[in-house]
Amino acid sequence: MKNLLTDIAGVRVGHADDAKLASGATAIVFDQPAVAAIDIRGGGPGTREDALLGLANTVERVDAIALSGGSAFGIETGGGIQAWLAEQGRGFRVREALIPIVPGAILFDLLNGGDKAWGRFAPYRDLGYAAAASAGSEFALGSVGAGFGATTATFKGGLGSASAVTSSGVKVAALIAVNAVGSATVGDGPWFWAAPFELGGEFGGRGWPDKFTDDMLKLRIKGGPAATERENTTIGAVVTDAVLSKPQAKRLAMIAHTGFARAIYPVHAPTDGDVLLAAATCAKPIDPIVGLTELGMVAANVVARAIARGVYNATALPFPGAQPAWKDRFGV
Repeated sequence: MKNLLTDIAGVRVGHADDAKLASGATAIVFDQPAVAAIDIRGGGPGTREDALLGLANTVERVDAIALSGGSAFGIETGGGIQAWLAEQGRGFRVREALIPIVPGAILFDLLNGGDKAWGRFAPYRDLGYAAAASAGSEFALGSVGAGFGATTATFKGGLGSASAVTSSGVKVAALIAVNAVGSATVGDGPWFWAAPFELGGEFGGRGWPDKFTDDMLKLRIKGGPAATERENTTIGAVVTDAVLSKPQAKRLAMIAHTGFARAIYPVHAPTDGDVLLAAATCAKPIDPIVGLTELGMVAANVVARAIARGVYNATALPFPGAQPAWKDRFGV
């Protein structure tokens, strides 16, 4: 176990980012099509192919998932991943035609100091292609890929991942790009809201403060209490090797989304676009009631850990006035 999304067999991850742009893209590629669903909780989401994932709709499996910065421009990331998959002969077959199925989500990072004057066409399609082409079993965390330009209310955001195994041996893992309107840390200190779920000091081992004060619990959001900018959104995917139907994958996404609330304060705000996709590679049978309940419970913990790891591993952007990283303030 690498404590990464790729602990799920048949799943690969690739990043592509641009330091001048201060943004990037991440591709989650499945070696075989995976059952998938989506759960949207934020008030300002940006998604691709979310209707396709509806339980009443025909297509059940996806070839990849696209995560990207760039706000609505970043939706083109899925097109780049789709182009790479088409070159590999992947896709949903309609007679002789093959259509790669690539749902995805975007976050807002257009005001982080990067050069967004890209001309007629945004670069996200090319970033998506490069991310898919580079996908493998090892990948970096922090200020990379879709999390390259991410921020939170207090510290630089980033991309995190974590994994776990249920009591019955089913694996579940998450990959999250953290760009929340709220904070992943308690007050102005080093403690992560996700601390009760931390394993092996994976995000600093600081635990929780000895006590919580009113100041720790006050509103901390980007831009302060009068903030109106839609600069936010935490997006990601939770993947398991359990055998799930599409409705069960939807339930997994719903339960696992609880991990956002365990790791971000406040969460699911009007200017967040929080989105979580769930996918199943369908290798191991699972009990449909108790087994799925435990899987969701563990998945929520994994999501919370991935969020904290994304912030913990982030590095500040190299621009004047850029938001500091957690490690800039508190070391390792």
